[in-house]
Amino acid sequence: MKNKKAVSVIFILAAASGWGIIGVFSRPLAAAGLTPIQITFVRNIITAVLMGIFLLVKDRSLLKIRVRDIWIFLGSGLLSIVFFNVCYFLTIERTTLAAASILLYTAPCFVMLISAALFKEKITAQKLIALALAFAGCVPASGFAGGSITPFALMTGLGSGIGYALYSIFGKIALKRYSPFTTVFYTFAVAAAGLLPFSDFGGIVGALSGGPLLTAAGLGVISTFLPFIFYTYGLEKIDAGKASVLAFAEPMIATAAGIVIFGESLTIKNAAGILMIFAAIVLLNIPLGKSKKTSG
Repeated sequence: MKNKKAVSVIFILAAASGWGIIGVFSRPLAAAGLTPIQITFVRNIITAVLMGIFLLVKDRSLLKIRVRDIWIFLGSGLLSIVFFNVCYFLTIERTTLAAASILLYTAPCFVMLISAALFKEKITAQKLIALALAFAGCVPASGFAGGSITPFALMTGLGSGIGYALYSIFGKIALKRYSPFTTVFYTFAVAAAGLLPFSDFGGIVGALSGGPLLTAAGLGVISTFLPFIFYTYGLEKIDAGKASVLAFAEPMIATAAGIVIFGESLTIKNAAGILMIFAAIVLLNIPLGKSKKTSG
């Protein structure tokens, strides 16, 4: 069991790494003329198509779901993936990227509260300290320097955090009945369908025909398809609350990617934030209260 949990932690961290380098792909696509909604649609449709092909080849039975379970994937696809992306982009339009990312990472707080109510997961001191440490590290790691946030931006920012949290919740429910592959396929198929009316599909084709097809493929495979498979696998063996805190590795990876790939400067605050997030991840994986004294 311990080995399975260790593998789950590795999967979650691998997912965070894939999400953390999304800027490597999204920035060139934005430069090519794609809007944030279109970039999100590209991520979703590529993931759904790849997973659909994979399931057709591997095991078609995994495509079967019960009609009464459709609500789960409407939740993971629309209430989570679509809702959190729309809220996140609205927040970005009205405040700084750093502030938007911090509001997005209120998600673990919501995951812990909802998981405690639905799944009876314990809110331990270890989780709370790790969460506080990771969130505190997220602030300097993201480069947030303060400033005012409008009530609307605060509302949409918290909305993005709630939507982001709901993937862990609906994913946990889905995994009780379906495989990670089935869960990811229907989540992203529903999300892609939900975004299609707002995506200007012709505009996407026109922009991608100009050259950035490989970049779009990288976005879909490296920063969406694989990370969500890894994260969903990780949810099978560890608490949703713990998984959401481990995902704080994403801003740490994003900061590192910005420095290495885009030549962004590393400040003392950035470094301190990265160390705090790393410390939170280590703390979360230290077994506490497990040792027993043996009688001699």
